Amino acid sequence: MARKKKKETKEGGGAPLWMTTYSDMVTLLLAFFVLLFSMSEIDAEKFRSIMSSFQGGTGVMQGGKNIDLDIDPNPIDKEFEVDIELAGLQEDLEEYVDTLGLGNSVEIVLEERGIIIRFMDKIFFDSGSAVVKEQSFEILDSVSDILNKEEFQQRKIKVEGHTDSDRILSSVKFPTNWELSSARATNVLRYLVEKSNISGERISSSGYSYYRNIAPNDSPENKAKNRRVDLVILKDIFQELEP
Repeated sequence: MARKKKKETKEGGGAPLWMTTYSDMVTLLLAFFVLLFSMSEIDAEKFRSIMSSFQGGTGVMQGGKNIDLDIDPNPIDKEFEVDIELAGLQEDLEEYVDTLGLGNSVEIVLEERGIIIRFMDKIFFDSGSAVVKEQSFEILDSVSDILNKEEFQQRKIKVEGHTDSDRILSSVKFPTNWELSSARATNVLRYLVEKSNISGERISSSGYSYYRNIAPNDSPENKAKNRRVDLVILKDIFQELEP
């Protein structure tokens, strides 16, 4: 009997089979790097180098477009410079407060949003009133002189009014702490703009009633801490969030 000839098998055309596995691996790696980038901060130059290796550098992804990232290469350095500027302003304000002997009534705090100049309400207002006391005008004028320094002229300011949790009794003008806190903040703002030459474009006011307290409203001492007006000098990132 004649032996049956084995059928010769021929490989089909196109890329070899290993290229399919290799391409899948490269795609997964690219997705992995994109996921890492979306979840963390990364140096812009390093990311460009990584992406360029996938965009024609290795011959795997030909014809891809370069990704142009509009990322500040030194965001940490700029933020550090802002912190130094604000720390300098904080020192100026603290020196002035000490000169006036107001250390127990005015607090200067450097926090995430920027610098807070915190005034207890007895400095500016009588109990239940939103009329700014005349004796506090000099304080506001001096604070404004510092805020109008060249290095801080473009920085935005928020005036925030706060109260304790005690209900307002028998007041037609201020039926609740919402109205009182808002009126106090607005009147401080008006003085800063109309009398102390702070530009109205860089300042705003808000009233928070007793909902943003800094101490529990469980004692006369803590309630006194919560009755306050805060001037917040905003950092750049928080300025961008302002309307």
